[in-house]
Amino acid sequence: MAPIPLTATDRRSPLTGPEWNGRVSAVPSTKTQKIRVLLADDHAIVREGVKRILTAEPDFEVVGEAEDGQQAVDLVRTLKPDVAVLDISMPGINGIEATKQIKAAFPNTHTLALTMHEDESFVFQLLKAGASGYVLKRAAVSDLVQAIRAAKRGEAFLYPSVAKAVVADYLKRVEAGEGRETYDGLTDREKEILTLVAEGATNQDIAQKLYISVKTVQTHRAHIMEKLNLHDRTMLVRYAIRKGLIEP
Repeated sequence: MAPIPLTATDRRSPLTGPEWNGRVSAVPSTKTQKIRVLLADDHAIVREGVKRILTAEPDFEVVGEAEDGQQAVDLVRTLKPDVAVLDISMPGINGIEATKQIKAAFPNTHTLALTMHEDESFVFQLLKAGASGYVLKRAAVSDLVQAIRAAKRGEAFLYPSVAKAVVADYLKRVEAGEGRETYDGLTDREKEILTLVAEGATNQDIAQKLYISVKTVQTHRAHIMEKLNLHDRTMLVRYAIRKGLIEP
């Protein structure tokens, strides 16, 4: 039997039918976005050790290293990391001043102190400068990892002994007569939400606990921030401690 000749239509590619437009759609990536971290410490051996710890975590990427405060500020400007981990004692601009400059110019970059200093004066200077947390170099690896993840979420993290210093400051304020009873115009519901936020609850946690929607929680948080003139979760935590909403 003689072969049947193919027509021009028969020769076309099976992928050029009316149901195919000639374009291949991109497959969405399922890769988790990593937390971009900048390290600043004047000791190279410390930076290398911390870098090895962080790169062992699947969700961390160390994007830069600085050996002093000014270099840290400059690298934040160019690299735009999610979290900058800073030592306090560095040549030139120290970690406290670097934190101030970073938070003023690059508010989307969270800062975290990793230091040997346990003196409460350093703690309060860093928190006042806008740091999201304070971890001691003698802490466990898990504490540093947890602190960086908390900072990325916009939450506060204080090493236990550092937290005690914050509570001690609160007690001094109470003894000095700073009243607990005034809350700058907050409603009872807003005080309730403020307490939960300061204790580390997420919007979803608060919504479930109070039987309200997440959107309602977000609205209350916005009102709290506006009334108290606070700008992030760290400031909310400090306010809650000072007012006695979180008991020592």
